[in-house]
Amino acid sequence: MSIPKEPRQIMINLMYLVLTALLALNVSNEILNAFKTLSTSIDRSNKSIEQKTNEVYAQIKANEEAPGQRDKVRPYREKADEVVKRSNAMVAYLQDWKHRIVMEAGGYSEEDTTMPDKMDNIDATTHLLVEKKGGDSLRKEILKLRQFMLEQVKPSDSAAIARTIPLDIVPATANDHNPKADWSIENFEHMPAIASIALFSKFVNDVRSTQSLIINKLFDEAHLKDIKFDTIAAVAVPTTSYALDGDKIEAAILLAAFNKSNKPVVKGMSGGGSVKEAKNGIVPWETIAHGTGLQTVRGKIVLETEAGPIEKDWKFEYMVGTTGASMQLDKMNVFYIGVDNPVTVAAAGYSVEDVSLDIPGAVIRDSSVKGHYNIRVSKVGKIQVAIKAKTKDGPVKTVGGMEVRVKKIPDPVAQVGGTPGGRMQASTFRIQIAPAAVLENFEFDAKFRIVSFSYSMLPKGGDIVGPFKAANNVGTRFTDNPDITQWKGRAKAGDKVFIEDIKAVGPDGKERNLASILLSLY
Repeated sequence: MSIPKEPRQIMINLMYLVLTALLALNVSNEILNAFKTLSTSIDRSNKSIEQKTNEVYAQIKANEEAPGQRDKVRPYREKADEVVKRSNAMVAYLQDWKHRIVMEAGGYSEEDTTMPDKMDNIDATTHLLVEKKGGDSLRKEILKLRQFMLEQVKPSDSAAIARTIPLDIVPATANDHNPKADWSIENFEHMPAIASIALFSKFVNDVRSTQSLIINKLFDEAHLKDIKFDTIAAVAVPTTSYALDGDKIEAAILLAAFNKSNKPVVKGMSGGGSVKEAKNGIVPWETIAHGTGLQTVRGKIVLETEAGPIEKDWKFEYMVGTTGASMQLDKMNVFYIGVDNPVTVAAAGYSVEDVSLDIPGAVIRDSSVKGHYNIRVSKVGKIQVAIKAKTKDGPVKTVGGMEVRVKKIPDPVAQVGGTPGGRMQASTFRIQIAPAAVLENFEFDAKFRIVSFSYSMLPKGGDIVGPFKAANNVGTRFTDNPDITQWKGRAKAGDKVFIEDIKAVGPDGKERNLASILLSLY
């Protein structure tokens, strides 16, 4: 190339060279800033994945403490402990590498103390990871952790999981610059400091995503032989079903789970009465009251499971009273806020037309049948019921009474497709319209509507998306947020779906916070 002799042409050529250099500098800065943005984004994603994984890990530990679960869950919890320990150690190791690179490149920026001051420094990674063989050590640690993760699952699942976990080393490709296909040279030689920071953030993401996959697999394996419950209901078992004025009444309140298709059998019963075939997990019992005083009924209930029969003793008592006034709560031995509580009142020696109720703080509505009333209450606690009757002489007197507990309606259970969580076919999930608040085996006509929830999804092998908020006072659906509609339509086998911050409103008008739903799609 000949050099022009005219000063004007020389100046023009120099200006072109300077302009070209400035343009190259601008492109370089844009690329460096892109790496900075990428690193920051990956770090945020890593925190979200870690949070979701910790929730599943905490559930494994909680399940171990459940009655009868310790011996079964302990081996999986111990494996989960080691997975968390090794993952955290690897993340600390990778974070230390990031710090060493930043310091080798001249230290941290004063404007952003998480980033190197000289983002374009290409000597730091070359010196630490290529010349000093740090990349070889890094490669060995990644492969070592990958092998450990695969050893934590069943051998029959190891091959399939090996193809899906992101924690892996992609072999280098031989070329003129790297004839021996050295992994460290291909990945770190002359790499700008900010690009290496982004790459190490990606390595952390691989570790956290692999940790999440293995922890979820251990959670699933720990419960493969569990009794599969499909229904949850509140049950109240009174120690005395009838009492005279002044007597103490106690009851055991519990939450029961059962499978509609698995019918328990009652045997060895004493105390009279007859049992019928189980329906919806409950064995009905009935008798004709006889005698006077406290009557005791006891027996055994047997449930067949994959691990063998489960046999439990049971007992309850009921009272046979004599003459006097009584009030029968037609559905439960409590009043519930927000619904009509039907009661039947009678008094020995008095006509049903002459018997009435007096309940301070409650609204009493007559029904179409004499002696039957609907009670409306509004405050949790206890309420005193007085039974009054008109005497033959005309005056009204108190002939009986009782103290009744007032409770709010139990919280419903949030469900999607009839399940509160667990495994679900991806095709089944995609056609669901909305989560529902289900209150099963509750005697009253009480409906709940979900008014808001948040939706997150962890695609198989990908980054967490969400949470996306949906709210609608009439009843919230997935379609109330276009982001939810979009990601729900993409759901496929291997994805995790998190429906959280679920709020529902029932007949009492009070907002309830419901338990989250975790779905593992297959």
